[in-house]
Amino acid sequence: MIRLLIADDEDLIRGALAALLSLEEDLDVVAEGATSTDAVRLAREHRPDIAVLDLEMPPADGLRAAGEIRAELSTKIILVTRHARPGVLRRALSAGVSGFVPKTTPAARLAEIIRDVAAGRRYVDPDIAASALTEDDCPLTGRELEVLRVSRSGASVKEIAAQVHLAPGTVRNYLSGAMAKLGVTSRHAAAHRAWEEGWI
Repeated sequence: MIRLLIADDEDLIRGALAALLSLEEDLDVVAEGATSTDAVRLAREHRPDIAVLDLEMPPADGLRAAGEIRAELSTKIILVTRHARPGVLRRALSAGVSGFVPKTTPAARLAEIIRDVAAGRRYVDPDIAASALTEDDCPLTGRELEVLRVSRSGASVKEIAAQVHLAPGTVRNYLSGAMAKLGVTSRHAAAHRAWEEGWI
């Protein structure tokens, strides 16, 4: 049996996915969670063979949860996403993710991908892979990405500074630099563009 953890903040999708995958004779859904925090906690508790994680889950995201799980456990990760942003693919592969699929993937196909991943293979959706090969490199520095990531939550400059342990003036400089490089007029637009590209 392949033991699965499923984490998705949408109850209907998580429940349907768990029900459909449980119909497969060789798959056993041992835990379900609604947040990235749940995913990490349940992975530690149940030590599943594979964790199927939604990419966009509060309070962090599925990619961050994947990194925490992979740092501690041998659990393999498959990320599923409604918004298959190609820029996320590089980050996912760097984090040790074994599968990257859109939510439009049929349950029967996902079951096949799970079996492939359990056997030690990787799977990346062909359309996402093709887009990733043609995308531009990120022009932003690591610090610029860091402040944009925090900025995306609507935090003030002072709040961003506290979270990233920098002076407010330094945060403003990084935000201005990111805005200039991306050709936008607000930090919110810069954060949105970076998110759309999959850089954060």
